[in-house]
Amino acid sequence: MREVIRRAGLAADKGLGQHFLLDPAILRRIARAAGPLEGATVLEVGPGPGGLTRALLEAGAARLVAVERDPRCIAALGDLVATAGGRLELVEADALGFPIEGLAPPGALVIVANLPYNIATELLIGWLRRADAIARMVLLFQREVALRLAAEPGRATYGRLSVLTQLVCRVERLFDLEPGAFVPPPEVRSSLVRLVPRPDRPPPELLARVERLTAAAFGHRRKMLRRSLAPLWADPGSVLRSLGIPPTARAEELAPETFRRLAERLPTSADQPPAAPGPARNCWTNSERNG
Repeated sequence: MREVIRRAGLAADKGLGQHFLLDPAILRRIARAAGPLEGATVLEVGPGPGGLTRALLEAGAARLVAVERDPRCIAALGDLVATAGGRLELVEADALGFPIEGLAPPGALVIVANLPYNIATELLIGWLRRADAIARMVLLFQREVALRLAAEPGRATYGRLSVLTQLVCRVERLFDLEPGAFVPPPEVRSSLVRLVPRPDRPPPELLARVERLTAAAFGHRRKMLRRSLAPLWADPGSVLRSLGIPPTARAEELAPETFRRLAERLPTSADQPPAAPGPARNCWTNSERNG
């Protein structure tokens, strides 16, 4: 892998959030965490020099679609495409706008990636909105983001991202990686997370309401809900009491399922489903993506 990087002149591009993972043992461990891949279509984002790509092919992925926007990496992976026997499809594209529907039968796509840190949560939010297409995701995040994904109510790390992710998926932090595992080393630790869509996840129109509700609730997380939800209901206190929620409660005290029950009470006129997943950056502010 280091020879591939040397030949291609692949100095990591900070603007693309690149931190290459080269250790074969770690790469095989990530591929194993994705579960059985025989017969599966796998999506990888940001393959870089192809370390994880090789591990996924060795693990038996029947079809691997690798989406990369860096033309240097596209060139570096040419030999691997040629030797993969038609199992590897390399697509030069921006993953934020890449359509995943149709890559596999509904509910069958496996996503495995060492995500570019600068767009990791944007990608995840888009995939959560399209969870009907996905069987499971095994993704590397900054550890801080991974902690938010799995955070329980009442924790400082619990926020809007926690609610949305846990309503859609079962979340499991698998293991952490130190900065030295990457080239170049990032300034933070990383965590591998497995996310499996729940069969009882909210349908898309309800998930859009949850997004709108949590934007209001966590937009001023120290406010009591009777105040932070005032833009959504004329009398939020009565809505909260009808569900057994104290109007003086704060957003971080409510479980994800409670947010779902609240979202079900939003009137139809309040629905403002977000646009397609690519523009997720327009629907969530930086602070909202992180919490």
